[in-house]
Amino acid sequence: MGVEGIAPALWPLLAFLLAWLTRIAFSQWQSVHLLRLATTLIGSFALIRLAFYVLRRVFVRGGRVSPTLLLVERAISTLVWAGVALHVTGLLPELLEFLAQTKLPIGKSQVSILAILQAALFVIVTLIAALWIGATIEARLMHIDGMHRSLRVVLVRLNKSVLIVVAVLISLSLVGIDLTVLSVFGGALGVGLGLGLQKIVSNYVSGFIILLERSLTIGDVVTVDKYTGTIREINTRYTTLRGGDGADAIIPNEMLLSNAVQNQYLSDRSIRQVTKVSVGYESDIDQVLRLLGDTVASVPRVLQNPAPAVFLMNLGADGLELDVSFWIGDPENGRGNVLSDVNIAILRALNAHQINIPYPQREVRLVSKNET
Repeated sequence: MGVEGIAPALWPLLAFLLAWLTRIAFSQWQSVHLLRLATTLIGSFALIRLAFYVLRRVFVRGGRVSPTLLLVERAISTLVWAGVALHVTGLLPELLEFLAQTKLPIGKSQVSILAILQAALFVIVTLIAALWIGATIEARLMHIDGMHRSLRVVLVRLNKSVLIVVAVLISLSLVGIDLTVLSVFGGALGVGLGLGLQKIVSNYVSGFIILLERSLTIGDVVTVDKYTGTIREINTRYTTLRGGDGADAIIPNEMLLSNAVQNQYLSDRSIRQVTKVSVGYESDIDQVLRLLGDTVASVPRVLQNPAPAVFLMNLGADGLELDVSFWIGDPENGRGNVLSDVNIAILRALNAHQINIPYPQREVRLVSKNET
């Protein structure tokens, strides 16, 4: 089952074993009522820890949980053990009677502390159950290879939203709250949407639309407004872009639907790169065109179809100006490094064939006063 996962239950098990052995050893000479009570309390705590560990193994893939869920799990296990301890010591009935008789004024009615604690307990238990079930479904959905990644994300988020809503409705009904009062809440929510929550709801809906229509997916390189980067996350309200400098840009989802977005990976992941080269006028242009095309085609990661192309773009003041274009099919591995490899290969080829790379030259004449 794994020593690391079961470690939280090891120390109460060890303490239970030691207390049990001590009780047996001392029972022959003196009273061991306190040791008997300690054995019961420690044993119940160990069983509770083991029960939560088994639930984690069943509902969460690999037994891995988030720090928040782990904290909630420990808090609930401690509360359950406290209830068991009160029951074993005989203090639970008195405590429940005190909580039932102590009432707090809420509006025009009086509500006991016991009812409030029961309501909170029902809500917490149902929400944790919903989160555990949601984690199980998420683990299974995210490993379905035949389903598009965006569709899997949509299903996971819908699943979590539905489970949380169902958990809240079930907990309210268990407490005894009439669900018809939610109509008032619905009216207040509608007024809130009309007054100031339009942007939040719009971003929320836009996130689902983006995932469903698959116009943007995680890993795409996009440009929106003045931001360019790789999509790292498509969250409920916003999308995160990782720029080339490592900075993250948080883009509201509504902005991705209302503004023009350039997606370099939408229909084809191949992208075109261009580098500029200048050669002297004395160079054989046909030889230069063939040499540059063959040189670029020999660079790793450069696609052969479409093949690299070389164009004479301008008869410049200092030399012949050419554009060398080529395509790469794996831009996620970096574009600057392959462009550097291409430029290095071109420079070596031109030097090997003694082709002149011109640089700006200016003739300066000093005119004396007599000549003027």
